[in-house]
Amino acid sequence: MISSIQQDDIVTDIQNAFVDPQMVAKYTEGPPRFVPGYNSMLSMAAILLAERAREDARILVLGAGGGLELTAFAQAQPRWSFDGVDPSAAMLDLAKQTLGSFASRARLHQGYIDDAPEGPFGGATCLLTLHFVDVEERRRIASEIRRRLMPGAPFVTAHFSIPGDDDQRPLWFSRYSAFLAFSGVEPEKAAAARNAVTNHLEILTPAQDEAILREAGFSEPSLFYTGFTFRGWVAYA
Repeated sequence: MISSIQQDDIVTDIQNAFVDPQMVAKYTEGPPRFVPGYNSMLSMAAILLAERAREDARILVLGAGGGLELTAFAQAQPRWSFDGVDPSAAMLDLAKQTLGSFASRARLHQGYIDDAPEGPFGGATCLLTLHFVDVEERRRIASEIRRRLMPGAPFVTAHFSIPGDDDQRPLWFSRYSAFLAFSGVEPEKAAAARNAVTNHLEILTPAQDEAILREAGFSEPSLFYTGFTFRGWVAYA
């Protein structure tokens, strides 16, 4: 049985992962272990962006801390440039380190969507970020990203998104916990992580997530990625 204290510890760990220097230093080890098919998801995101973005496109990356997405995109497209936005200064410092020789192609901005440049951008991403904010803020963020994109530009997003009604959700959360344990997370910590996600994140259904994209003015939202409790879409401005 997982106590409420253990759940609170997991939530604190999640928050500290973006600000505590020691935890930030280890951040890049996390997503490949905690998100099924993470590296393939980044590759697919780069491909989807490249379908419509020019070879010299300027790409907006919201939630760019750590630099994993920026690095994957920079490796995929040698002439793309990037504006990366993240509220954590420590995570942006890590992004610079992760980018290495690609750092000159990325402008990093501390803050939120309102602190992002106006663009217009040839594409945008927001990966593993929107599940941290409530529905109204998701709508606002999606609209602000849409406003900064060129007509027809692609937007790629991925985050927690679980199908079905309340009766089906426990099964999906159990699968998430099992995946963490399979990836080497201690079983008790995996169970605590499941409970923390269940109790502290506002996770929508895929239909609700697609509706937010349409309400923000995006067209043709298409599901391209599914990893147990995670879903990813591409849509167009």
